[in-house]
Amino acid sequence: MTTQTPVISCANVWKLFGPHPKKYLANMPAGRSFDDIRKDGYIAGVRDVSVDINRGEMLVVMGLSGSGKSTLVRCFSRLHEITGGTIEVDGQDIMALNDRDLIELRRNKMGMVFQSFGLLPHRTVLENVAFPLEMRGQDRHDRRERALEVIKLVGLEGREEYFPRELSGGQQQRVGIARSLAIEPDIWFLDEPFSALDPLIRREMQDEFLRLQEMLGKTIVFITHDFDEALRLADRIAIMKDGAIEQCDTPDQIVLNPATPYVRKFTEDIEKSRVVHARVLATPMNGHIPDGTPIRAGATILQLARQLVNETREELPVANGNGELIGILNRQEALDVLLGEG
Repeated sequence: MTTQTPVISCANVWKLFGPHPKKYLANMPAGRSFDDIRKDGYIAGVRDVSVDINRGEMLVVMGLSGSGKSTLVRCFSRLHEITGGTIEVDGQDIMALNDRDLIELRRNKMGMVFQSFGLLPHRTVLENVAFPLEMRGQDRHDRRERALEVIKLVGLEGREEYFPRELSGGQQQRVGIARSLAIEPDIWFLDEPFSALDPLIRREMQDEFLRLQEMLGKTIVFITHDFDEALRLADRIAIMKDGAIEQCDTPDQIVLNPATPYVRKFTEDIEKSRVVHARVLATPMNGHIPDGTPIRAGATILQLARQLVNETREELPVANGNGELIGILNRQEALDVLLGEG
C-alpha cells in the first residue's frame, strides 16, 4: 500500500432489485434486515455499504455465494446503477457521468478480469491482448508494441501466435490479465479470476499476480470466496454477508479480532501464526529498549516459531526493514498466537 489517498470512495451505497427500488428505499423504515427487505419483494444486493479504497491498495472482497461481492464491484464501475448512496472515483461522482464520459472512464482508468476468460477463439494471443486498444482506435503499430510488452510481462512470450484452444487454463487466464493490463488501467477489478483453475495452477497464478502487483502498484479490487486466497493477497479484506460488509480490515486484524460471529466462523480454522506479523503484536517502547538482536517486523509468528520457543527473553525488540526499532514484542503473547492460549 503506498498512500492513504482514496481512489474509490463509496458512501451508504444500496443496490436493490425489485419493481420500484428507489421509491421503496426512500420510504423504507430504518433497521430493515435483509430478510425483512426480501419479504417486501426486494433483494438487497448491496446494503448500506461505505468503504474507501486507497491508491495502490489491494482490497479483497469475499463472502459466500449471494453475499453481494460481485454486485458491489459492479457498482464501483457503474455496471450496476446504484439505488442510493454515492460512489466517487478520484473525487468524481460516477453517478453524475453521462454515457460517453462513463465509457471513457472505463476505457482509460479501469481494467476488468472475470472468472470466464472471455477470449476471442478466432484471434491469436497477440490479437486478443491488442483488442481493447483496437477498440480505442489506437494505431496498429502502437497497439502491437503494447500487446507484446504485456504478453512478456505475464510470462507468455513466445506464444503470441497461439490460439486460445492451444493454451492451458492458466495460460488463458494470463491472456485475460494481459488484455486488461494493455490499457494501463489505474484501477483493476478482478472477479474470482482463478476459481476455475486447478489448485497448482491457481497457486502459480497467485504468485504471478503478487509479482505483477509488486511491479505495477495498481489499485485493485479482487473478489474471491476463498479465505486462504484472500489472506495471501490482500492489504485489507472486506467480508460480506447479505449485501453488507461485516468487517473490513487487514488480514492480521481479521484473524486476531473478528468483529462478528459470522467473521469468526471464517477465521476459526485458520492457523493464526501464519497470518499474524510481529509488527501487529508490537507495543510502543516508551523509552524502554530491550536487549538483544531485534526480530523482523514483517515476519509472521510462524516464521519466528523456533526463535520464540528457544528464547529466554520475555520482551523482544522489533525492527522494520530499515533496521529501525518500532516496538516491543511480548514473547508470551506471541506464543499464545503460535500454540494457542493457555
